[in-house]
Amino acid sequence: MPKPAPDTHALRGREIVVGVSGGIAAYKAADLVSKLVQAGAGVTVVMTDHATRFVGPWTFQALSGRPVAVDLFAAPDAAAGEHIALADRADLLAVVPATANILGKLAAGIADDLLSTLLLAVDVPVLMAPAMNARMWQHPAVKANVQALRSRGVHLVGPEEGRLACGTTGPGRMSESDDILAEIVAILSGPA
Repeated sequence: MPKPAPDTHALRGREIVVGVSGGIAAYKAADLVSKLVQAGAGVTVVMTDHATRFVGPWTFQALSGRPVAVDLFAAPDAAAGEHIALADRADLLAVVPATANILGKLAAGIADDLLSTLLLAVDVPVLMAPAMNARMWQHPAVKANVQALRSRGVHLVGPEEGRLACGTTGPGRMSESDDILAEIVAILSGPA
């Protein structure tokens, strides 16, 4: 039996930044962006360069109705700090998918592209939906990074057990967009 759809009333008029990092699950972020927009949220997508190799920015621009940010220095107002402007208007930043790379960057405080820089600039809730090979998910470095992020208040949803892109089965499959959407609603509906 399918899960009931979350009550998305809490998303109306909210500004959500969806960070898309470079994993095969990047295509699933398109469904989440579509659902957020349909629920009345304003959505800005920030992609890593590697993410653009899996899904083109035009897909997210069409779904969000907004330009997609990829390059820290390409925006017309880059000198003014695009990452700060995005951080100032966001109510929540969701990273979908969250690869081992972006988890590690945030855990270590590395800011070497627009998304990782934005992650350090926001003071709103951050939700990450991990997606990677099971061996990567179970690696001690990734486990330590996840523990550090959770201790700092970063919300994580998933990963799930299931068939992975590499053809194996195990933990590492990104949660479905409805589950990520439900977590976003729960975070934004919670106490301020």
